Amino acid sequence: MERTDCLVVGGGIVGLAVAHALASTGREVIVVEAADSVGTQTTSRSSEVIHAGIYYPEGSLKARLCVRGRELLTRYCDEHGVSWRRPGKLIVATDDAQTDRLDVLLRHGLTNGVADLRRIDGAELHELEPDVHGVAALLSPSTGIVDVDGMVRALRRDLESAGGAVALRSRVIGGRVDSGGVTVDTAEAGSASAKMLVNCAGLGAWDVARSLDGFDGPIPPRHLAKGNYFGLSGARAPFEHLVYPVPVDGGLGVHFIMDLAGAARFGPDVEWVDGEQLDYSVDETRLAGFEESIRRYWPGLPSGTLTPAYAGIRPKTSGPGEATADFTIHGPATHGHAGLVTLFGIESPGITSCLAIGEYVVGVLGL
Repeated sequence: MERTDCLVVGGGIVGLAVAHALASTGREVIVVEAADSVGTQTTSRSSEVIHAGIYYPEGSLKARLCVRGRELLTRYCDEHGVSWRRPGKLIVATDDAQTDRLDVLLRHGLTNGVADLRRIDGAELHELEPDVHGVAALLSPSTGIVDVDGMVRALRRDLESAGGAVALRSRVIGGRVDSGGVTVDTAEAGSASAKMLVNCAGLGAWDVARSLDGFDGPIPPRHLAKGNYFGLSGARAPFEHLVYPVPVDGGLGVHFIMDLAGAARFGPDVEWVDGEQLDYSVDETRLAGFEESIRRYWPGLPSGTLTPAYAGIRPKTSGPGEATADFTIHGPATHGHAGLVTLFGIESPGITSCLAIGEYVVGVLGL
């Protein structure tokens, strides 16, 4: 690989969206991806939900980039033929003790600009979803679902049409940061240098940052949260809306989602994992816990209908028992290295926010 204007490490949906934004400024961009295809790690193991922007503290990057990202994502899908739709979402309080949490989420959502979010009582909830048990709920009409793989393909096409490139099977093993820019060394494709580098390596962002000689910026702690998903076999999707419980430590609770073909899934749960070996097998011993969680809002879940689907692992900068951290995006103002941006803990709502993250990175670089 030769010298270019911008290198982006990581070919997930966020890395591709950042590369797309950089290419839109007229820069030459190369995406360096360790796998043999793009969007195969965290991106491909998501819920495929377009989040509205409800859960995140006022003024946080997650709040701002989710709301902006939702607007950009749906527009991009319409312009590029990527499938999506808006079934809406219900966040359900199954007892009176949870209703205060609904009020907090309602305030967050309205403050963040989710103007169509509203609270409904148990009677209206029953009218919308007769089989859902709850005393109250939040209704979010602007929550949607999207063909994530289609979005990844569209972003790659756009990047390559703009003269950018994707270097697959190019795992970063080291590099250097100096006054002349950034150089990265890959295990398979040699070295590449650029005026600017954006570290969008997801689960590997910490390793990439530590591998760069001369980089002495802050690196937050890394925590890994595995989420298992189970499908629903032998039955149609039970609800018209996405159905969520109130959030839990480390995640949004075991919720009901559907894909664009109507297939039903439940998940993810939160399983904190240690070490560097990433195990993506579904832990079937968690089935009983899934059934218990689901029956709190869907007592009619038929026995024996949940089957293992897939699992994902989310990179987080906050751990068990800690408040969920914001996106961490460090630019020159944080670490002092011109032309370098590092992204840590880009979990949900990362897919919804991807195009807005690209805009934000361009701004951090002053382009």
